[in-house]
Amino acid sequence: MNLKSLFGTVSLAVMLGGAASGAQAQIAIGHLEDLSGGTSDVGTPYGQGVKDTFAWINKNGGVGGKQLNVDSNDYGYQVPRAIALYKKWSAPDGKVAAIMGWGTADTEALTGFVAQDKIPDMSGSYAAALTDPEGTSGKAKAAPYNFFYGPTYSDALRAMLMWAAEDWKAKGKAGKPKFVHMGANHPYPNAPKAAGEALATELGFEVLPPLVFALSPGDYSAQCLSLKSAGANYAYLGNTAASNISVMKACKTAGVDVQFLGNVWGMDENGAKTAGDAADGIVFPLRTSVAWGGNAPGMKTVMEISKMSDPTGKVYRPVHYIAAVCSAMYMKEALDWAAKNGGTTGENVAKGFYQKKDWVPSGMDGVCNPSTWTDKDHRGTMKVDLYRARISGATDGDINDVMAKGTIKLEKVKTVELPRKADWFGW
Repeated sequence: MNLKSLFGTVSLAVMLGGAASGAQAQIAIGHLEDLSGGTSDVGTPYGQGVKDTFAWINKNGGVGGKQLNVDSNDYGYQVPRAIALYKKWSAPDGKVAAIMGWGTADTEALTGFVAQDKIPDMSGSYAAALTDPEGTSGKAKAAPYNFFYGPTYSDALRAMLMWAAEDWKAKGKAGKPKFVHMGANHPYPNAPKAAGEALATELGFEVLPPLVFALSPGDYSAQCLSLKSAGANYAYLGNTAASNISVMKACKTAGVDVQFLGNVWGMDENGAKTAGDAADGIVFPLRTSVAWGGNAPGMKTVMEISKMSDPTGKVYRPVHYIAAVCSAMYMKEALDWAAKNGGTTGENVAKGFYQKKDWVPSGMDGVCNPSTWTDKDHRGTMKVDLYRARISGATDGDINDVMAKGTIKLEKVKTVELPRKADWFGW
């Protein structure tokens, strides 16, 4: 071998070694998002919030000096596609440190796998069945590697029912108020159904038979006529905003006098804009302390994160985007802890969620509600902030304009601090 070829061989070895160390200097994250399926109306802004936050983290030094290698995939809200992606992410040669997940059906399908493989999954599903890490409740299987930011679907519905019972009395109405659960026959809308109906009965409601409507927009006049004929007073909408809008519009046309209660994905500013006056008065939970443009120190961080995909700073971000930022920032700090305590293995990242009490991620003050996860209980919060959408005029035009003019408002109704009841655990 001559000197030239020797140097070439050494250079190649150095290059290959550099490439290998570069790959090792990244932390792999799996990211499931719905941009085209049944929940894409809310999945799109949430997914963008996750991607922007991780891009911002990388821009600002990553985690422990390493960049996050985020594999974002639109799985179309299809469980088989989620499982196929999980097989890739759990393979020994490409195992991820954590997953930012999405839907209830896929998250529950993967619960046993993430526990076995020790990969934390921070989902967009808030099903109460995901909150029991040891399976001690007797109502859900052990889910030690499942996390989410915000109250469970069940606890949010419980809070709304408590408010509804007070609302009925405040209005001086006689007799029992009538409650109905509405939504697709699907794990996500059904997740809080039993818990909600049980508390409604306990609170003195007459519980009507549930009404089914699909996750996609459609003609739901029949459901509205059923609401009217049954005399329903309070109706829980368990789907995302897109199909809920169809119900609210149809019921407005049919002259149905009912107080709608939405789940956290059931209404947002874009939904209110599309629904117009049909959405006026719907009560729903907010996961963050403020909405877009709110006056909180942490909004400065959120605005900087938003610029990762909107350098102009002019795009209005709905409530789901901000909730995604909070979720990703909690994951970031769990990764930070792991990096300093044995490395970013999934097992260490999960332990990172247990290190703080009443925890707000750095730079997110006044935006993310304080959360506490323990190895015995993954209910991050028992506080539920209830808001009401108010529509006071035409909502066509730019979302920034209608929000700035106050044509659409999200008004705080009440904060409900729920007891951490053992019999509410896991359902």
